[in-house]
Amino acid sequence: MLHIKKIAAAVAGLTILSLPLATQAQSKKAAPTVVEAERFLKNAEARLEKLGNAAQRAAWVYETHITDDTEAIAAQANEVLLGAVGEIAIQARRYNKLPLSADSRRKLKLLQLSLSLSNDKDREAYARLSAQMNGAYGKGKYCKNPADESSCLNLGQLEAILAKSRDPVEMKEAWLGWHQTASSYKNSYAEYVAVSNKGAREMGFADTGALWRSQYDMPADAFAAETERLWQQVKPLYESLHQYVRLKLQQTYGKNEVPSSGPIPAHLFGNMWSQSWENLYPIVKPQGPAANLDIAETLKQKNLDAKAMTKMAEGFYTSLGMEKLPASFYQRSQLTKPRDREVVCHASAWDVDGDQDVRIKMCINQTSEDFLVIHHELGHIYYDLAYRKQPLLFKGGANDGFHEAIGDTVALSVTPNYLNKLGLLSEVPDPSQDIGVLMDRALQKVAFLPFSYLVDQWRWKVYAGDVKPQDYDKVWWELREKYQGVKRPAPAAANGFDAGAKYHVASDTPYSRYFLATILQFQLHRALCREAGYSGPLNRCSIYENQAAGKKFQAMLEMGTSRPWNEALKAVTGEDQLDASAILDYFAPLKVWLDAQNKALAQ
Repeated sequence: MLHIKKIAAAVAGLTILSLPLATQAQSKKAAPTVVEAERFLKNAEARLEKLGNAAQRAAWVYETHITDDTEAIAAQANEVLLGAVGEIAIQARRYNKLPLSADSRRKLKLLQLSLSLSNDKDREAYARLSAQMNGAYGKGKYCKNPADESSCLNLGQLEAILAKSRDPVEMKEAWLGWHQTASSYKNSYAEYVAVSNKGAREMGFADTGALWRSQYDMPADAFAAETERLWQQVKPLYESLHQYVRLKLQQTYGKNEVPSSGPIPAHLFGNMWSQSWENLYPIVKPQGPAANLDIAETLKQKNLDAKAMTKMAEGFYTSLGMEKLPASFYQRSQLTKPRDREVVCHASAWDVDGDQDVRIKMCINQTSEDFLVIHHELGHIYYDLAYRKQPLLFKGGANDGFHEAIGDTVALSVTPNYLNKLGLLSEVPDPSQDIGVLMDRALQKVAFLPFSYLVDQWRWKVYAGDVKPQDYDKVWWELREKYQGVKRPAPAAANGFDAGAKYHVASDTPYSRYFLATILQFQLHRALCREAGYSGPLNRCSIYENQAAGKKFQAMLEMGTSRPWNEALKAVTGEDQLDASAILDYFAPLKVWLDAQNKALAQ
């Protein structure tokens, strides 16, 4: 799962520059007025554009050309931004009791959902540590022989071993090799947590976790309860999938490697974090005819490179009636991994100027997975473009889960019919083969649900001070076992930091957005299919080329963050509450099949 750069999210609605200090001093001499408040917001939004652009460009250069110099430049730009953010967040409180317009009240609220670091040293430390951890993650390598550079493997190479190997010893070495790299910045992370909490407390929050949970138009405790409610809805489906995968892994590796009960070793799931299991498909696929939607060979045969694949994904959005991407998108995006420098390959979408300078940063390969990822990243881009006419502070997703869900909603329409229309699938398989397609998608989506839920469960405890650095791994694996049913393949390492081996921890990107997005995308998909007049199995629906669905989708995107997220949801679905029943509807045939298989295999 993928993300928008954290700094972009901050600029898009949660951060602004301050008024001139002279104006601040004057404003203290008299009671605030509505006119003053509106001027405050207008001036702040005007000045934010310049600062936001500078920070975004510095971050872009850093992530596409990692050096000590670009790291320092990015840290300095972020430090300036943070200083302004904290200053204005404090100032915004002055106007809270004024009878402002609904839009202005919302802007003030958004401004106060950000960190405030009033101390220069704290701001410097926060920016420095953030850049340091991002750089360490991007440059991380496992060296079998530290004295021999040729023995070193980067994350992509280690992931390839987990994806393709069926040797548990080799997979275990790759898993342990990557996870040990994170220990180098464990102390930095602990220091970063302390500084971040200072900023949250300056804004009146108990800690950073409480601040994060307050960004969903509901109290922090209510958000925690809401995510638990959604998890309970989908938990039975996950448990059926987990049990089936256990039994098939046991057939492959034996009971010595895969126990009949309890958690399963994490290195056996084909993914570095056991967060998606699609690489296990050859092991768990249904017997007999099953639809195969792997288009990797076709992409290679047709010589469709990174740009051509991106053009195809763009074509989905334009088929809905949406605009073409700006020419600058293809000129400025990083679509492939450069050979001459270190970059952060983790895919991300960038809205550099709040207008039309939009880009994606990927290292695209000719795989089915990357074809879907491009659709996902362009979802961010089309959201950015849709709300670009909103006031600056409303240029953001209805909530961060929405921003992640848009592209994945589109990806659910990457069906056999869609691939066939593009010439990437020679024929559309019979619906009787859909169990295989549903299995493949469940290995991506259903398997991801508990991981996307627990990452922030862990961080909330860390930020609250309930988990100290010496217990980072202990609590991390307690949660992994409780929710995912996976365990560490070896005893905990001294001074280990396994959570930090996940990019979103090292970059301090909130993760609940991905859990919400997984729920939301199916809910949006069901509603858009209904709008398109589709009736039939939900997994067979594609809204490709349906402009009625596209019009409704676009109208929601254009709202940005101007209204509470439940109003944006209602604009498409007619519902004002997140509902995981769409996932259950989508995978209903698979759930019946899994339960029958589990019963038969257990005998």
